[in-house]
Order: sequence, then C-alpha cells, then structure tokens
Amino acid sequence: MTKGTRTYQWCIALLLCFVQTAGIAMYGQNQPRAAARRTSVATDSLAIADSIAAENKKRLLEMTSTATPQVPPASTDSLHEAVNKKVFIPNPTKATWLALVIPGGGQIYNRKYWKLPIIYGGFAGCAYALTWNGKMYKDYMQAYKDAAQGNWDASSINDLLPPGYVDRVSKPQITETLRKRKDTYRRYRDLSIFAFIGVYLISVIDAYVDAELSNFDITPDLSMRIEPAVINNQFSSGTSNKSVGLQCSFRF
Repeated sequence: MTKGTRTYQWCIALLLCFVQTAGIAMYGQNQPRAAARRTSVATDSLAIADSIAAENKKRLLEMTSTATPQVPPASTDSLHEAVNKKVFIPNPTKATWLALVIPGGGQIYNRKYWKLPIIYGGFAGCAYALTWNGKMYKDYMQAYKDAAQGNWDASSINDLLPPGYVDRVSKPQITETLRKRKDTYRRYRDLSIFAFIGVYLISVIDAYVDAELSNFDITPDLSMRIEPAVINNQFSSGTSNKSVGLQCSFRF
C-alpha cells in the first residue's frame, strides 16, 4: 500500500469521526427540544381535556336545573318561629284555683273550650231544677198549712187542686196528699242543690286532671291478643293439674 493511499484512508477515518461527533452533539442539542415539545403537547392535551370536562359539567348542570324546579329556601323568620314556639303545658294548681273561683275558669285556662257548653249547661239545668222545685215546695207548703188549719177556701189550695176536687174527696185525704207532694218537692229541691254542687266539683276535678295529664303520652296502640295457653288448675281432681285454654291479653 502506498503512502498516498494510507493518507487518504486516515483522512476518511478522521472525517467519519468528525461527522459522528457532530451528530452526537446535534442529537444532544435536539433531545431537550423534543422533551419540551412533548411536554407542551401533553400540557395542551390536559388543558383541552379539562376544558371539555368543564363544558360537559356546565351542560349537565343546565339540564339538571331545567329538569328539577328550584325550591325556594325556607324563610329564616319562619324557622326561628318554629324553633322558638313553645308547647303550652298548663299548671294543675293554677287550673284548680281558677276552677274553684270561676266556674269553667279551669277549662278556659286549659284551652278546652269545647267543655264550656257542657259545664254551663249542667249549671243551667241544676239552677232551673232548683228554682222549679223550690217554688213548688213553697206552694204545697202553704197549701198544706191552710188545709191543716181548715182554711179550704184559700187560693193556695184551689190553685193546686182541680176544680171540685175538694168537694169530691175527703178533707183528711186531701191534707195527706198535700203533705206528700210537699215532701216530694222538698226532696227534689235538695237533690237539685246536691246536683249543682256535683257539677261544680266535677268541673274542678276535670280542670285538675286535664292539666295534670296534659303532657301524658297517650298513644293509640291499643290491641287485644287471644292465644292458646296452658293453665294450672289447682282444683283439678285428675292426675294432672294442667289444662289447655285460651289467654286474652290487652296492651295499651
């Protein structure tokens, strides 16, 4: 191999080394740019995906708002009123004193107004019975006194007896009849007084019991259950003192 050929080969080798070195350098310079380009592409892709998700969410909210009507929020004042509203619980002692002083006052205090017509109706009926029986007792009392004294022409006797009754019936029999009716109307008058006192006491007791049981939990859980049961029979004459029967139980 000649000297010129060797020199040519060395030049080609040096040129290839130079080209390879330049390619490595250029690859090293282009690598950060490619990474930056990939990063920017990924960022742009994420931004596009976020914008699409936000748009879909916005459309979903619009569809939901149009499908379901908006319920106006409750007023703050009404909520405070509902919270601050207290349940009325009457005082039994106060209800009793009001019922003692004023007939029907306990029912008014307990806010049981529907009981007032019953109580006042009872008072009115007793008052009417007391007045009527008292008047009839006085009339027959005066007629009995006149008959006992022999004053048969008195108006007290003729107003109570039918016309001509004195002439048809014996005087002792008329006197006895007047006495019995006098005693009857006196008994009715006394019973009317007791009835008046009874209505008064019932109104007082009702006011106290109603106020006492105002916060008592009364549930409509009332039931009856019938089921078979084994009953111990102590008076059985057989070998076994047990018998089969039905058991009835109430729950309230």
